Amino acid sequence: MTNPARDTAPTQSAQGTAKDYLDDIQAAGAIPFIIVHLVCLAAIWTGVYWQDVALAVGLYGLRMFGITGGYHRYFSHRAYKTSRWFQFVLAFIAQTSAQRGILWWAAKHRHHHRYSDTPADVHSPLQRGFWYAHMGWIFTARHDKTELTAVPDLAKFPELRFLDRFHYLPAFLLAVGVWAVAGWSGLVVGFFWSTVATYHGTFCINSLAHVYGRRRYLTGDDSRNNWWFALLTMGEGWHNNHHAYQSAACQGFRWWEVDTTYYILKALSWVGITWDLHRPPVAVVRGEQRLGKAIIEKAAGQLAATFHVEQIAARLQATLADSPSLADVKAELQHKLQTARAQAEAMLASLHMPDLHMPSLPSMPTMPPLPTREDLRERAAAMFVRTPSMDDIVDRARQMLIEAVCARLAVSAA
Repeated sequence: MTNPARDTAPTQSAQGTAKDYLDDIQAAGAIPFIIVHLVCLAAIWTGVYWQDVALAVGLYGLRMFGITGGYHRYFSHRAYKTSRWFQFVLAFIAQTSAQRGILWWAAKHRHHHRYSDTPADVHSPLQRGFWYAHMGWIFTARHDKTELTAVPDLAKFPELRFLDRFHYLPAFLLAVGVWAVAGWSGLVVGFFWSTVATYHGTFCINSLAHVYGRRRYLTGDDSRNNWWFALLTMGEGWHNNHHAYQSAACQGFRWWEVDTTYYILKALSWVGITWDLHRPPVAVVRGEQRLGKAIIEKAAGQLAATFHVEQIAARLQATLADSPSLADVKAELQHKLQTARAQAEAMLASLHMPDLHMPSLPSMPTMPPLPTREDLRERAAAMFVRTPSMDDIVDRARQMLIEAVCARLAVSAA
C-alpha cells in the first residue's frame, strides 16, 4: 500500500505530557537490559579471541536478518510470502535477539506507521526526544502489552502465540548453546556483544533515522535515508524509501542502495523458500505517484502551522475594532442620501443643473491579507521535496489557515 491510512492522533492531553511518559518507565523492565550491557564488560576476565569475535559477527548478521527480514518486512508488513515452517524459523531467529515477542514487535511497528511522528507514535524522537525513542519506550507500562487486535493475521497461529508468550526463550536457548560450544568467552563476546550491537542497530532506525539523513519522498513524517545506517542494519537505513512504500520487500529502491536483507530474501526465492517479493511501482520510485489524502492532510497541517494564526487573527480583529460598525455605516449613508436628495430637489425647483456629486460610501479600512497561494507555495517548496501533489497540499493548507483564523475570531467575539 503506497499511502497507508493514517488516523488522526489523539490529543496531547489524551496521550499525556512528556513527563508522564518518562515517569511511566518501569525500572524492573530496564534492569535486565542494563545487566546485558554490564555482562559485556566480563570480557576483561574471559579474554577476547578472534573466534569469539567471528562468532559475534555471525550472530549479529543472523539475528539482524531475523529482525529485518522477519520481524519487519515479513511479520509487520507482509512484504513477501513464505511457508508456515519458515515463518516459524524466522520468528524464532528474530526472538534470539531478545527484542520481545513476534506479535508484540509487529503490533508496535504497525502502530508506529499508523501514527508516525505524531504525539501517538510509540517512538518518535520529534515528540519524545532521542533517548525515549531509542529505547526508553520499551520499558514503559503503556507499551508492555501485546495488542493482538493489531495483528490478527499473525495471532491466528498458535506457534507464534507460544513464541510471543515466552519471548525470551529463543535467546536463552541460543545463549546456552553458545556457552556449550564456545565457553565463557564465547558467551560474553559472541552472544552478549552481538546482542547489544543488535539492540542499538535496531534502535537507531527508530531514533536517528528520523533525524539524520536525506528525504527523497514526501511521506508526512520525518523519515530519512542514511547509507551508514543501511550498512549497519542490512538495508534498514533506507528509511524514507520504506515509509514511501511500506509493503516493498526491498528498501533500497536504486541499484546503488545496498540492501543485504533483500539480497538474502531474493536468494531464498531462487530455492522456493520465499516468493512474491513485492517491489515498489516505478511511479513511486521516480516520485511521480500522487499522495494519498492522509499524507496530504498531514503535510498541509505542517505547512499551515508555519504561519502564525494568532497574529493574523489579532491584526484582523484590531482592524475590525477600528472600523465603523454596520449601524454607523448605514446612518452615515442615509444622511448622505438625504442631503443629495435635498440638493436634487432644489436644483429641479430652480431649473439649474450644476455638476451633481453623488454621495460616496463611507470608507472602510484595508483588511490585512491572509498568506496568498504563492506565499504558501514558496514555503512548501522550501519545506518539502517535489511531489505531483504540491498544489493539493497548498490548497488544503490555505483552507486550514482560513478555518483557523475564523475560529480564533469567533472565540474572540464570543
